[in-house]
Amino acid sequence: MTTLRDAPPAMTRPRPPAPQEGPRRALRPVRTALAYLCLLVVTLLVLVPFAWMVSSSLKPGNQVFTVPIEWIPHELRWSNFAEIWERIPMLTYLGNSAFLSVTITLLQVLTGSFAAYGFSKVRFPGRDTLFLAYMATIAVPWQAYMVPQYIMMQRAELTDTYWSIILLQAFGAFGVFLMRQYYLSIPDDLCEAARIDGLTEYGIYWRIMLPLSKPALASLALLTFVNTWNDYMGPFIYLTSNDLWTVQLGLRSFVGQYDTEYAMIMTGSVLSVLPILVVFLFGQRYFIRGIATSGLKG
Repeated sequence: MTTLRDAPPAMTRPRPPAPQEGPRRALRPVRTALAYLCLLVVTLLVLVPFAWMVSSSLKPGNQVFTVPIEWIPHELRWSNFAEIWERIPMLTYLGNSAFLSVTITLLQVLTGSFAAYGFSKVRFPGRDTLFLAYMATIAVPWQAYMVPQYIMMQRAELTDTYWSIILLQAFGAFGVFLMRQYYLSIPDDLCEAARIDGLTEYGIYWRIMLPLSKPALASLALLTFVNTWNDYMGPFIYLTSNDLWTVQLGLRSFVGQYDTEYAMIMTGSVLSVLPILVVFLFGQRYFIRGIATSGLKG
C-alpha cells in the first residue's frame, strides 16, 4: 500500500512558449544594438562642432576655413594657448564670468526654491492664479522688455556695474516652475506632520524640503550656471568697462574692423568651455536624477 508520501511526483510538462515570444526575444538584441547605434550617431553629430573648435584652436589664423576641412592640422600650433593670455586679460575675464555665474546661480536657487515652496505647499487665496500669471512671463520674449529694463537700471545708476545683471537675473520663472513640480511630488503629510510638531514654514522649507530636493536643486543650479556663463547680450548691454567684461565679451577683442582672428577666438572658446565641462562632470549624477525622477513617492 502506497501512501501519499511514497507516491511519485506528478509529471508536469513545461508550458510551450507563446507563438510570438521566440521572435521577440530574438529581435531584442537587434533593437538594443540599433538603439545604441542611433545614440552613437547623434552623439557624434553633437560633438562635430566641438571637434572643429578644438581643431581650429590649433591652427594658424589663415587655415581655419580651409576647404576641405583639415580636422588634424599638419602642424599643431600649441602656442595659441600661451599667446592668448598675453593678448588679452583672459584670467580677468574668466574670473568675472565665474563671479557672475556663481552669484546668480546661488540667488536663483534660493529664490526659485523658496517661491516654489509657497506655490506648492502653502495655501493662500489666489495662489494658482498668481502662479499662472508668473509662468506667463516665460512666453514674453526678452527683447520685448530689454529697453525698459535698461532705462530702469540707467536711472538707478547701476549700469556698468555687476548689480544691473545680478538684480535682473536673480529671479527666474523657470526655476520656480522646476522646483514647484518637484515639490508637488513630495507628500503633503510631511509638511502637516511638521506643522503639528510646531515647526514654522521657514523651518519646513529649510529642514525638510531642501534636503529632499537635492537632485532638483542640482539641476536648476547646473542649468543656471551654464546659461549665465554663456550669456553675451546681458554683459554686452550693461557692462562697458574692460575690467568688468566676461569671457564672451573679451573674445570680441579679436574681431577687428577689417579682419577677424578666428584661431584665437576658437582658442578662447576652448578655454571657456573647460569650466562648464568640469561643473557638469561633477554634477551630472544629481542632474540626471533631478530630470529623471519625480521626488519622494508617497
